[in-house]
Amino acid sequence: MRIGVIGLGDIAQRAYLPIMTQLNNVELVLCTRDTAVLASLSEKYRIKHSYSDYRQLTKKNVDAVMIHAATSVHFDIAFWFLTQGIPTFVDKPLVDSGEQVELLYNLAEKHQTPLYVGFNRRHIPLYNKHLPELASGNVGELLSLRWEKNRYNLPGDIQTFIFDDFIHALDSVNLNCKATLDDVYITHQMFGNQLSRVDVQWQAGQCLLHASMNRLTGITNETVSATYHNQSYQFSSFTRGQRWLNNEERILTSEDWTPMLATKGFEGMINDWLGVVEEGSMPLHTIERNISSHQLADLLSHQLHSLFERH
Repeated sequence: MRIGVIGLGDIAQRAYLPIMTQLNNVELVLCTRDTAVLASLSEKYRIKHSYSDYRQLTKKNVDAVMIHAATSVHFDIAFWFLTQGIPTFVDKPLVDSGEQVELLYNLAEKHQTPLYVGFNRRHIPLYNKHLPELASGNVGELLSLRWEKNRYNLPGDIQTFIFDDFIHALDSVNLNCKATLDDVYITHQMFGNQLSRVDVQWQAGQCLLHASMNRLTGITNETVSATYHNQSYQFSSFTRGQRWLNNEERILTSEDWTPMLATKGFEGMINDWLGVVEEGSMPLHTIERNISSHQLADLLSHQLHSLFERH
């Protein structure tokens, strides 16, 4: 399987290339406008073919592409490869516009080509092992799910805050593919002209879903809590958590020697993506969730912009 990797910045170098270059059945073709980086990584990983223009990748008959470039160019690059009928992976967010998300998925459907979005938190082994609803992507028996992702001293503009960061937490609780702000309770805080905190909560059947992000907490961390009938879980990292059942506490940990990128979901996500390339299609529920999470983020961003402008 020959896969083009477009954009060789921090995320590609730290999360993707270390995994992809170890796969026996994958040949990579690198692409970035930074010729120095292109030469360095090609030499490091002994990659034969590399280009500075993503359109040239079609010359190498790539079976799929992975886009790790800046969000602002995701649309144009994805549009190009989908029209060529080439399976396309894009780091989250796909784009920062609900309208453009629908356009790209309509294009993918027209060309019967998979369009995959890199939400690695859907594939965290420890969480999926103990919370089967996360693995299957539905509410199931959950009574509540709260996903809180915080950062140190990093307030930001509303659009970037929501799409480049908060969408992780938002998508992680969006098990019912909610795409509107109907019956959604939203609170937020500003720090001057920048967004510092947002909380979004809604109910799906009997399940309470809550996504939260505070970027002025004093520390960068992420916690996930879930409850069932007389049973609850809390995870303070991707490798450790607690379960309370029958009035007893049990410590939950990742299996020994699990690589860091596996605990963060990247290994599972890449394996899932390669399966999609081989099959040539994606489950409808996954497509619906990808679209709805971006639509939800888009509506949230517009509402926060509107509230800010009124004040």
